[in-house]
Amino acid sequence: MNKIRKGDQVVVLTGKDRGKRGTVLRVLANDRVLVENVNVVKRHTRPNPGRGVTGGIIDKEASIHVSNVALLNPTTGKPGRVGFKMLADGKKVRYFRQGGEVVDVK
Repeated sequence: MNKIRKGDQVVVLTGKDRGKRGTVLRVLANDRVLVENVNVVKRHTRPNPGRGVTGGIIDKEASIHVSNVALLNPTTGKPGRVGFKMLADGKKVRYFRQGGEVVDVK
């Protein structure tokens, strides 16, 4: 079970995009995440008429290490540390360590 998941609202803690907020688009296998509109790089693409790909320079998100992002606490509006705990019904959930608020309420 990961502390950061696809669809989470996160805040970047370090780097050139420090302080930016975004949604996690993908969680990669090597402890990296793709965050919407964060760590945007330019990719020079060669045209490929067979695939219908036009050439040019496109902007795309590059991955960022999961340790450089923190989950956004919606009640405080600040980034928070995440832990795991078991509920009374035996379900394992994520919660914010400061305040004890459960993240995965469905």
